[in-house]
Amino acid sequence: MAASSHLRNNVVVKFPGEAAERVARALLESGPSTAADLAEALGMTPAGVRRHLTALMDDGLVAAHDRVPYGPTPKRGRGRPSSVYALTAAGRAACDRNDDALAVEVLRFLQREYGPDAVAAFARQRARELAGSVVAPGDAASPTDVAVALTSAGYAAEVQPLGAVALQLCQHHCPVVDAAREFPVLCDAETEVLGEVMGRHVTRLATLAHGDEVCTAVIPNAEPITTRGRVSA
Repeated sequence: MAASSHLRNNVVVKFPGEAAERVARALLESGPSTAADLAEALGMTPAGVRRHLTALMDDGLVAAHDRVPYGPTPKRGRGRPSSVYALTAAGRAACDRNDDALAVEVLRFLQREYGPDAVAAFARQRARELAGSVVAPGDAASPTDVAVALTSAGYAAEVQPLGAVALQLCQHHCPVVDAAREFPVLCDAETEVLGEVMGRHVTRLATLAHGDEVCTAVIPNAEPITTRGRVSA
């Protein structure tokens, strides 16, 4: 099977085959997963998925871990734990069809011509528009509402329990990661505004823009939540 390629920042990034690209995009959508999880989601055999994961790792697009790189450390059971696979920064870039190079150029122009306050104003306006897709003015959104809206906007988001009093909002992708890397005010404004629409304090722990493998934020938990339509106990 010929390698599939995508243009990213004027550099062609190739996947080692169309099936391997399907595996990579499944990781983009679902976040860190085991080979068994990916096989079930894609209707493939675990052995076939592992073969494609090996090829993706050889190309530096996927990395293997002993555990999910966010949330509490799971209790060790009997037997050898399954490896958890996650996209690297190169893998996310290869999956991203929305090159934000133009956005970076625009933000640089704003900062150069009008100063950092102009960039901050743009970041707040963008965050408010994102919040407007979550909830009507005056209403309160749940963390699940926020995760659904973020996913629709390309962030591949979900919520996960974090003990009895809090939960984690995880974003496995960022469509403007290059811009956020150079202009972290984009992340700051997003965090602030999402906290406003939920009426809860949001504490950002990690971001893709800073080189972490997932964007995570801690939110105080007020009631049971759902994760992609399922209740998280």
